[in-house]
Amino acid sequence: MRQGRPVQTELLQALQDKITRLTINLEKMKLAEYVDLLHNTPRLLWVNFISGIARGLGIAIGFALLGAVVILILRKIVTLNLPVVGNFIADIVDIVQAQLESRKY
Repeated sequence: MRQGRPVQTELLQALQDKITRLTINLEKMKLAEYVDLLHNTPRLLWVNFISGIARGLGIAIGFALLGAVVILILRKIVTLNLPVVGNFIADIVDIVQAQLESRKY
Protein backbone atom coordinates (compact mmCIF):
# COMPACT_ATOMS: atom_id res chain seq x y z
CA MET A 1 0.00 0.00 0.00
CA ARG A 2 2.83 2.37 0.68
CA GLN A 3 4.04 2.03 -2.88
CA GLY A 4 0.59 3.03 -4.15
CA ARG A 5 0.68 6.46 -2.49
CA PRO A 6 3.71 7.87 -4.39
CA VAL A 7 2.31 6.60 -7.69
CA GLN A 8 -1.06 8.14 -6.90
CA THR A 9 0.60 11.42 -5.92
CA GLU A 10 2.58 11.44 -9.18
CA LEU A 11 -0.58 10.80 -11.17
CA LEU A 12 -2.39 13.60 -9.37
CA GLN A 13 0.55 15.94 -10.01
CA ALA A 14 0.62 15.00 -13.71
CA LEU A 15 -3.13 15.56 -13.91
CA GLN A 16 -2.75 18.93 -12.20
CA ASP A 17 -0.04 19.93 -14.70
CA LYS A 18 -2.22 18.95 -17.66
CA ILE A 19 -5.17 20.90 -16.26
CA THR A 20 -2.94 23.92 -15.79
CA ARG A 21 -1.68 23.69 -19.41
CA LEU A 22 -5.25 23.28 -20.63
CA THR A 23 -6.33 26.35 -18.69
CA ILE A 24 -3.47 28.40 -20.11
CA ASN A 25 -4.30 27.27 -23.65
CA LEU A 26 -7.98 28.15 -23.21
CA GLU A 27 -6.97 31.61 -22.00
CA LYS A 28 -4.71 32.03 -25.04
CA MET A 29 -7.61 31.10 -27.33
CA LYS A 30 -9.79 33.70 -25.60
CA LEU A 31 -12.59 31.17 -25.51
CA ALA A 32 -14.47 33.00 -22.77
CA GLU A 33 -14.53 36.23 -24.79
CA TYR A 34 -15.75 34.33 -27.84
CA VAL A 35 -18.58 32.72 -25.90
CA ASP A 36 -19.53 36.12 -24.46
CA LEU A 37 -19.59 37.53 -28.00
CA LEU A 38 -21.88 34.73 -29.16
CA HIS A 39 -24.32 35.50 -26.36
CA ASN A 40 -24.28 39.26 -27.07
CA THR A 41 -26.25 39.38 -30.35
CA PRO A 42 -26.10 43.16 -31.01
CA ARG A 43 -22.32 43.21 -30.54
CA LEU A 44 -21.96 40.13 -32.76
CA LEU A 45 -24.00 41.81 -35.51
CA TRP A 46 -21.96 45.01 -35.18
CA VAL A 47 -18.63 43.18 -35.38
CA ASN A 48 -19.77 41.21 -38.43
CA PHE A 49 -21.12 44.37 -40.08
CA ILE A 50 -17.82 46.22 -39.63
CA SER A 51 -15.79 43.25 -40.84
CA GLY A 52 -18.05 42.97 -43.91
CA ILE A 53 -17.50 46.63 -44.74
CA ALA A 54 -13.74 46.19 -44.36
CA ARG A 55 -13.75 43.13 -46.63
CA GLY A 56 -15.86 44.88 -49.26
CA LEU A 57 -13.65 47.95 -49.22
CA GLY A 58 -10.53 45.80 -49.52
CA ILE A 59 -11.97 43.88 -52.45
CA ALA A 60 -12.98 47.09 -54.22
CA ILE A 61 -9.58 48.71 -53.78
CA GLY A 62 -7.75 45.53 -54.78
CA PHE A 63 -9.88 45.07 -57.89
CA ALA A 64 -9.37 48.71 -58.90
CA LEU A 65 -5.60 48.43 -58.53
CA LEU A 66 -5.51 45.14 -60.39
CA GLY A 67 -7.63 46.58 -63.19
CA ALA A 68 -5.34 49.61 -63.46
CA VAL A 69 -2.28 47.40 -63.71
CA VAL A 70 -3.92 45.23 -66.38
CA ILE A 71 -4.81 48.31 -68.43
CA LEU A 72 -1.26 49.63 -68.15
CA ILE A 73 0.10 46.28 -69.33
CA LEU A 74 -2.38 46.22 -72.21
CA ARG A 75 -1.30 49.71 -73.26
CA LYS A 76 2.33 48.61 -73.31
CA ILE A 77 1.42 45.59 -75.44
CA VAL A 78 -0.42 47.86 -77.90
CA THR A 79 2.69 50.00 -78.32
CA LEU A 80 4.59 46.89 -79.42
CA ASN A 81 2.40 46.84 -82.56
CA LEU A 82 1.66 43.12 -82.53
CA PRO A 83 -0.68 42.58 -85.51
CA VAL A 84 -3.67 40.58 -84.22
CA VAL A 85 -3.23 40.97 -80.49
CA GLY A 86 -2.48 44.67 -80.75
CA ASN A 87 -5.74 45.49 -82.58
CA PHE A 88 -7.80 43.40 -80.17
CA ILE A 89 -6.23 45.00 -77.12
CA ALA A 90 -6.51 48.45 -78.66
CA ASP A 91 -10.26 47.91 -79.05
CA ILE A 92 -10.53 46.83 -75.39
CA VAL A 93 -8.53 49.85 -74.21
CA ASP A 94 -10.69 52.18 -76.33
CA ILE A 95 -13.86 50.72 -74.82
CA VAL A 96 -12.53 51.14 -71.29
CA GLN A 97 -11.36 54.69 -71.99
CA ALA A 98 -14.75 55.59 -73.46
CA GLN A 99 -16.49 54.21 -70.37
CA LEU A 100 -14.18 56.17 -68.08
CA GLU A 101 -14.65 59.40 -70.00
CA SER A 102 -18.44 59.05 -70.15
CA ARG A 103 -18.74 59.00 -66.37
CA LYS A 104 -19.24 62.35 -64.71
CA TYR A 105 -17.89 62.52 -61.18
